[in-house]
Amino acid sequence: MTSEPARLVLIDDHPLVRDGLRARLDAAPHLRVIGEAGNAAEALALAADEANPPDLALMDVGMAGMSGIELAALFHERFPGIRVLMLSMHDNIEYVAQAVRAGASGYVLKDSPATEIIHAIDAVLAGKTFFSAGLAMRMIQAQSMQTPLERLTPRERDILDALALGLSSKQIALQHGLSVRTVETHRLNLKRKLDIDGQAELIKYAVEHRRT
Repeated sequence: MTSEPARLVLIDDHPLVRDGLRARLDAAPHLRVIGEAGNAAEALALAADEANPPDLALMDVGMAGMSGIELAALFHERFPGIRVLMLSMHDNIEYVAQAVRAGASGYVLKDSPATEIIHAIDAVLAGKTFFSAGLAMRMIQAQSMQTPLERLTPRERDILDALALGLSSKQIALQHGLSVRTVETHRLNLKRKLDIDGQAELIKYAVEHRRT
């Protein structure tokens, strides 16, 4: 029995770019574009659709109004179960670093071949990270200079501090205006990023590294 195609949304304020992306992705039978958005409000509405939630958002960095990096941070905060892959014409490593700090799982250049974009989507859906050729080594070098704590997003750091205070997922959800499911997803991401297996170990780490 074959599995269902992964559900994607395309977020870019240029309709022609979205059309081009859709044409490329329609050729991959294991992927399905379920929606398009030209701005942050439309993108958040797509993400909030519980009847047909996307698995991954392919998001432009340089959109008018709210930038893709700001939108990626909102996605990470409100919908951490949706993977975000940034798409950009800029190979500036600072943009890449900002996108990662916002919670994006990858960064692909717009002039990349279709095979690379699909490979990036597959990697991110599998829980990995992906960066276009040339960016990957520069990101590895940059990340090697960071501690695990420095690689956490601001929301993940907030939740780590809350865990240090002994708060439950329900209490954290109420405190930050999130759903319990969203908090649980953040906890899973924390364990993955910090290379921690159990809940007890995560609490211990949180207590040892709590911000004063």
